[in-house]
Amino acid sequence: MTTGPLAGCRVVELAGIGPGPFAAMTLADLGAEVVRVDRPGRGEFFPGVEDKDLLNRGKKSVALDLKRPRAVAAALTLVTAADVLIEGFRPGVAERLGLGPEVCLERNPRLVYGRMTGWGRTGPLARTAGHDINYLSVTGALHAMGDADGPPAVPLNLVGDFGGGGAYLVIGVLAALHEAARSGRGQVVDTAIVDGVAHLLTGTHALMSSGQWQDARGTNLLDGSTPFYTVYATMDGRHMAVGALENRFYRVMLELLEVDEDPALQHDRSRWPALRERLAHAFLSRTQADWTDVFAGSDACVSPVVSLRDAAAHPQLQARGTLVERNETVQAAPAPRFSRTPPSPASPPPPPGRDTAEVLATWGVADAEELISSGAAVQT
Repeated sequence: MTTGPLAGCRVVELAGIGPGPFAAMTLADLGAEVVRVDRPGRGEFFPGVEDKDLLNRGKKSVALDLKRPRAVAAALTLVTAADVLIEGFRPGVAERLGLGPEVCLERNPRLVYGRMTGWGRTGPLARTAGHDINYLSVTGALHAMGDADGPPAVPLNLVGDFGGGGAYLVIGVLAALHEAARSGRGQVVDTAIVDGVAHLLTGTHALMSSGQWQDARGTNLLDGSTPFYTVYATMDGRHMAVGALENRFYRVMLELLEVDEDPALQHDRSRWPALRERLAHAFLSRTQADWTDVFAGSDACVSPVVSLRDAAAHPQLQARGTLVERNETVQAAPAPRFSRTPPSPASPPPPPGRDTAEVLATWGVADAEELISSGAAVQT
C-alpha cells in the first residue's frame, strides 16, 4: 500500500517517452497508483534495460496490443476505474485507437484526461514532429541563451520536455482533480510544451517590457554576461559558479577572492571586461576544492560546478537525501516534501507486462485470463 498525498488516486498512462512518463512518475512519487499501458515486447526507450528507466519507477505495467479491439476494451475498463489518464501521442492517434477523450469521458465522466504534445493540438505545426530544441526555438527561450558573440546555447531538455511539458501537465492534472472533487465532472487538460515554456518566460517578458532586459543574448543580468553572474575555471580545470547579484553578496565575494575592487561600482558596465579578467585570474590561482573551502558557509553566492556523478556526494544534497541509491541506481528522491503524508519509496521500473494479470484482475477486467491466452494482453 503506497503512501503520499495522492494515495488512493488511480492513473492510467498510455506509454510514450519524455514528458508524459515524467508527469506520471511524479504522480506516482506523490502516492498515486499508476498503471502504464505498454505495447507487448521491449520498452520504448530502454530496450533490454527497462529497470534503468527511472521515469517508470513506482508504476505497474500492463502490456496490451491496442490494435486488437479486445485489448482496447480492456484499456477502457481500466479508464472506467481511473481518476486520471495521461497520453502523449500526436493529435488524432488516441482517437484512432478508440481511446480519445470523448469515448473515455463517456465511460468515466469524472476522468481527468491529461494530454501532452509539443506544439499543441491546434495551429499549423500541430501535426508535425518536433523535439525540445524546436519548442524552445519558437518561444524565444533558445534565442536568449548563450554568449553574445556566439550561437544560441543548447540546454538540456529540462526547460522544454520536463519543465514546460511534464511539470505543467502535473500542475494541470492536480488542478483538474481539485475541481472534479467539487463538481463531480472531469475534463481534458491540454498541455503543450510551447505553452509551458512561454509561461516560464513570464518573468523575462516582464523585465523586457520594463526596459530591464534586452532581446539579445549575452547582454543581460541573468544570462552570463555580467562578471558577477557567470562561471569561472579553476586551477585544476574545474569550475566555480558565481551568483553574487546583490551588492552585499558581491562585497563578500570580492573580499574572499582578495580582489581589490570598489563594490560601489558593481554595475558600471565599462568596468566589466577588466573585472571579468581579474576574477578569472583569481579563480585560476587555486583548485575547485580550495575555493569551495574558502566560500563555504559564506553569503558570497559562489559554489562548485559539480558533475552528475559527484552530485550525490555534495554535503547539502547528502543532508537532505536529495539523491538516493535504490536498486543500484542513483536517482532523485520524490519532490517536494510533505510533513504529514510523506510518500513511500518508489518501486523499481517494471519491464513491460510485468503486472498485466494482477492489474487486469484488480481493476475489474472480467476476462483477464482469456485476454492473456489470446495474445491481446501479455504477462511477462
